[in-house]
Amino acid sequence: MAQHTLSRPWSDVDASADPAHLVTTLRRRTRSPFHTSYKRRLRTLLRARSGQRFLDVGAGAGTTALALTAETGARAVAADLSLAMAGAARAGGVHASLVADAHHLPFRTGSFDGAWADLVLQHVADPGRVIDEMLRVVLPGGRVVLAALDYGTQVLDIGEPGLARRVLALRVDDGVRGGALAHQQPAMLAERGLDDVAAEAHTLVVRDPRTVDHVHGIRDWARTAAQQGHLSPAEAERFVGRFDEAAANGRFTYAVTFFLTSATVPVRRP
Repeated sequence: MAQHTLSRPWSDVDASADPAHLVTTLRRRTRSPFHTSYKRRLRTLLRARSGQRFLDVGAGAGTTALALTAETGARAVAADLSLAMAGAARAGGVHASLVADAHHLPFRTGSFDGAWADLVLQHVADPGRVIDEMLRVVLPGGRVVLAALDYGTQVLDIGEPGLARRVLALRVDDGVRGGALAHQQPAMLAERGLDDVAAEAHTLVVRDPRTVDHVHGIRDWARTAAQQGHLSPAEAERFVGRFDEAAANGRFTYAVTFFLTSATVPVRRP
């Protein structure tokens, strides 16, 4: 069976089959109780104050930037590689929204009091370079917060553990560039000499498959894998059948852990 890399629409939204659908997916996520909760915690970790200036790297539709400004009075700049996402952010009310590559941020050194990247580093080509760029544009004493889900922590009960593990493993190894990067982010910040490096785990547990499927599309993962040579069509259809059966009889359980990593850029003394 030929092996290919799974489609990675979040790595290049504008080149995906339906950028508008991805914008809608982000907005739907923002409304879910779990995502609302961890994003609120992310904003708290930034320690923003009125008059300060913050950068949202990979801002998507800009909802977190808007919330930060509303809650704290700080100004937020939204930067995203995608023209569709930057346009959605502007349409949603983020006036300072621009298209930018996170590997080469178009800002002067020390332009911001803090920066964050929410579900971004797992999709970029060089996470270390993106972190270095974030640190470059943040003032000494400023805050950096990274949020990511770690696909390596996934569990799924559909009544056939072996098949479920195979499909979930594809999300770690092929479906996302950095599928298991999230738990490594504290080390990445510590290696760069940041102060107060801290990590928090927030686990999403789903019993109603409609909730997670509308956001992550789990039911379709096996069929996508089969189309690209990772599973046989029969295995893919068996996965879908097991998924639907588990949903119908109340067996379905899915969980994945998000990591929030925060740190302070050190104040360098002469």
